[in-house]
Amino acid sequence: MTAAQLRDDGVELAAFLTGHLGQRKLILMGGSWGSYLAVSMAKARPELFHAYLGAAQLVNSTENMRTSREALLALARGAGDSAGVAKLEALGAPPWRDPRSFGVLRRIDRKYEALATDPAPAAWWKRADEYLTAQQLIDDEAGEDYSYLQFVGRNGDGMFALVDLPALGADFALPVFIVHGAEDLLTTPAVAKRYFDSIRAPQKEFVLLPRGGHDPNQALLDAQWKLLNERVRPLLK
Repeated sequence: MTAAQLRDDGVELAAFLTGHLGQRKLILMGGSWGSYLAVSMAKARPELFHAYLGAAQLVNSTENMRTSREALLALARGAGDSAGVAKLEALGAPPWRDPRSFGVLRRIDRKYEALATDPAPAAWWKRADEYLTAQQLIDDEAGEDYSYLQFVGRNGDGMFALVDLPALGADFALPVFIVHGAEDLLTTPAVAKRYFDSIRAPQKEFVLLPRGGHDPNQALLDAQWKLLNERVRPLLK
């Protein structure tokens, strides 16, 4: 599994769907890892899409992890969280070679984001009955393990290590809209905003969402819906 393969699969699916749905173009959306794939797809085949609407925008793997670790270290030190500080200091500066490193960072990130963000409704995480069988739970865990190792790699050489959107160029042939949580401690807002400011697109808008973190909540969906109606819908005419 490679990022290029996932990009090409996405482009192929989008091309199929335009014909299947009888549409000239689609709306391209992606969050977190999906935001990297979506930008890659937009760069490869912009004519397939009316616009790109991103969330929790990934930019560059090393820069994203460096700024995340720095922000979390500051919070952990301020809170007197000696265990968190020790774990973050033990990670050292990225890039990392240990596949466990990203998971260590993510657990601490979720802890501190939870203190400053509004959670998603509990019903979002309730599994349907079809996904509650013993076999389904086993398959789900195995799939998560496989995906995680593909993402980080056994020696820091997974798909995530290749994320570098500035290297794809600053010019977009379609409008770009990004919603980003102000309290996102994984893909920090400053990194996302610098990238957004550097790009050139027919239209663009960056929405910084108060009490929003890396993971989606109701406010994020509301902000996306607003952009879809007010900025993207007119492009469909």
